[in-house]
Amino acid sequence: MTNSIEELADSNLIIVTGSNTTEAHPVIALRMKRAVRKGAKLIVIDPRKIELTKWADRFVQIKIGTDIPFYNAVANVIINEKLYDEQYVNSRTEGFAEFARHVQHYPPEYAAEVCGVPVEDVYYVAREYAKASPGAAICYTLGITEHSCGSHNVQSLGNLGMLGGNFGAYAGGVNPLRGQNNVQGAGDSGAIPTDLPGYQKLERPGVREKFEAAWGVPLPKRRGITKITAMDQMIKGNVRGVFIMGENTVISDPHANHAEHALKSTEFMVVQDIFLTDTARLADVVLPAAAFAESDGTFANSERRVQRVRAAVKPPGEARQDVDILLDLFGRMGLPQSATTAAEVWDEFRQLAPILAGITYKRLDEGQGIQWPCPDEDHPGTPYLHRDDMDSGMPGFFAPVDHIPPAEEADDEYPIVLTTGRRRSTYHTGTQTGRASGFELLMPHEMCEINPIDAAEMGFEDGDTLVVSSRRGSVTVAAKVTDRSPRGAVFMSFAFPELTRTNDVTSDAYDFITETPEFKACAVKIEKAAEQNLHWKSAQARVRLAGEVVMPTKLKRDAAVAPAGD
Repeated sequence: MTNSIEELADSNLIIVTGSNTTEAHPVIALRMKRAVRKGAKLIVIDPRKIELTKWADRFVQIKIGTDIPFYNAVANVIINEKLYDEQYVNSRTEGFAEFARHVQHYPPEYAAEVCGVPVEDVYYVAREYAKASPGAAICYTLGITEHSCGSHNVQSLGNLGMLGGNFGAYAGGVNPLRGQNNVQGAGDSGAIPTDLPGYQKLERPGVREKFEAAWGVPLPKRRGITKITAMDQMIKGNVRGVFIMGENTVISDPHANHAEHALKSTEFMVVQDIFLTDTARLADVVLPAAAFAESDGTFANSERRVQRVRAAVKPPGEARQDVDILLDLFGRMGLPQSATTAAEVWDEFRQLAPILAGITYKRLDEGQGIQWPCPDEDHPGTPYLHRDDMDSGMPGFFAPVDHIPPAEEADDEYPIVLTTGRRRSTYHTGTQTGRASGFELLMPHEMCEINPIDAAEMGFEDGDTLVVSSRRGSVTVAAKVTDRSPRGAVFMSFAFPELTRTNDVTSDAYDFITETPEFKACAVKIEKAAEQNLHWKSAQARVRLAGEVVMPTKLKRDAAVAPAGD
């Protein structure tokens, strides 16, 4: 995030796009609601009618995969009506003239037709965003990034941020909301193919040499490969071994049969995790890891805040903290480390990464965390980025981007678009929430959310057992008739792999820059199953979903559960 979570409560206006914030980020959603109570305007731009739309001044229900034409058209209005921050654009950005010419190809009338929205929505968003700037915040998540043009989607939002002068403004900015605990910390520490710790690019002069001197080993001169590329290389035999930490790849990756085939093609596979997941069952070696409450170290959250984590209980059985497992592996591989604790590892980390240099364990122990960049120990941390100029030291650059439809659109054979995401009560692959009976009371099984008009035309009723098929596979799932889904589209999560492995059908397309999979759009066909699951139907009649207040019941899942340490 360019800005802080608390700042959202003070924003003049918040645009939430591609984010089901109340379910995926409920704490952040509370700050958004607080802003609305204080008088801020909230605009939700999403294909689905999410819970947050109840709080919104305007809900813009765009078609799946049409973000770029919509935001280009918003920029068109802001520029043509001279609503942009001219002083900011002239002093802190480059490429404005070219960008201004480019968005003339996206008049509001054209974008409205492509996006399936009233043209008034384009004008409303443009004028309200400009009027509220600086101090207008844009928040987005995977609904923006998990497309084959996800990088360009993000750039289109960045263009708006610069037009409004919101980079460097309190309560403004363009804010990606991180999807899982410590994803930010993983990126900070170098778990990205292009970067060494602290987002230092491998190819930049002096970077590789600095780390080689500190670590005492030669480093590759070329950046690494993404997981998407690695999967293909496993099948070809070029990647022969894989080490997976804290990820249930077989369930979380798109085109799951392809992912499983890739992992089975390797000669040696290690999984380090807190549970014996579906992926761990394929491994040659499983290293039982400690959970967050059993570990000592640091986490970095979505707003770049580094916080201390302390073990509340001991790891069960043979489970060990990640840092202890990894330090032992260094020794077994012939490169023993001088560091023996998480604190010593952190000291090396901050000494090599300038954005973290001033964050010490002593300072973390005394407070509520510190936000990077924090260049020295007297620095208080940085609540929001780009205050006086862009932190890169270079001007912000307007990026002209064009509409790229989803790689797989609906057609006569597969007439429905499937989009996937998360639900509050069944997080991600269900590895953790699937082991708690309380969550099952709220969501006993996967549901295919389908629009009432589509359901009536296809002859489906609530609770019917459906077969959802794509060009890659098919799954069986219960129908949930709801207007949360727009016509022509259905929604599913992938938290119930033992009953409905949703990623058997999702697309294997990916973003051409980051190689992020296109989870948000694939073409499917839906049929009523020959055999109806009466357990699903009876359970669904009592489940609480989408604000319906009903009596829950438990439907026991049949998957074997292995305790941590096995």
